[in-house]
Amino acid sequence: MPIRIPNALPAASVLERENIFLMKEDRAAHQDIRPLRICILNLMPKKIETETQLLRLLGNSPLQVDIQLMQVSGHQSKNTAAGHLLHFYRTFPQLEEERFDGLIITGAPVEQLPFQEVDYWPELVRILDWSKTHVYCTLHICWGAQAGLWHHYGIPKHPLEEKLFGVFRHRTLSPNHPLTRGFDEEFLAPHSRHTTVDQGEVARCPQLEILADSPQAGLYLAARRDGRQVFVTGHSEYDRETLQGEYLRDLERGLPIRVPEHYYPGDDPSRAPAFLWRGHANLFYVNWLNHVYQETPYHLSDLCGFE
Repeated sequence: MPIRIPNALPAASVLERENIFLMKEDRAAHQDIRPLRICILNLMPKKIETETQLLRLLGNSPLQVDIQLMQVSGHQSKNTAAGHLLHFYRTFPQLEEERFDGLIITGAPVEQLPFQEVDYWPELVRILDWSKTHVYCTLHICWGAQAGLWHHYGIPKHPLEEKLFGVFRHRTLSPNHPLTRGFDEEFLAPHSRHTTVDQGEVARCPQLEILADSPQAGLYLAARRDGRQVFVTGHSEYDRETLQGEYLRDLERGLPIRVPEHYYPGDDPSRAPAFLWRGHANLFYVNWLNHVYQETPYHLSDLCGFE
């Protein structure tokens, strides 16, 4: 089944070329199906790139998914055209009376700032609180995961001596959990961050369980025990070239950056990177959608909050 997206969204042409099953708004309006309502709070600077990455994964399941894009109103994007945001995005005040089966909160390039110094932090706090009563399951990615763990559970982020940057091997710790069903015992996923969350602090939180980690990258996947919140510290949604783009950008800016680890064959940037985490990414997002589909109320008006 397809994802339902606006007719003119730029991601549509890319996904159609890749044979991702999508449905334009005008066709979907004639179907009598209760689709999953998924909202994406896109905090990444290159919003069209992130939209395409996430929609590619959300469109790879048998479920029909109705997508709503959200931006914070307290921050002006410098890397995405204002017309695109005006046409395809809504702000939290426009959505706060609505309910969703799922919410995805992306990463953001602000991890080296204290949370309270991020210009849209007060609005994000409102969204995080709203998600507990208006969303069945919230998926937090990278900095979004650090923000959620801090706000909901008081688990802080810690600075790293140098950027964690590359593709790392991970271990599946709970293979029978709905989110990790079908995972290999070991799998690969990218990371790109300057801060981390201490796995021991997460393990000591009784509401949370750790589902996957990495000897080198640390905590990777954790979830609230009732299934209502999911935290991923990496970027399984990244394309083949995303880490390369970040690497070349930092080189051009004269920033201290190492070659992303385990990314280029032989760690040689002149060689094309292999795309070795695509299977894991697709399976994780299918598992997440299936979990939401199985557990969320049919009538979103029946959705209850939690503490």
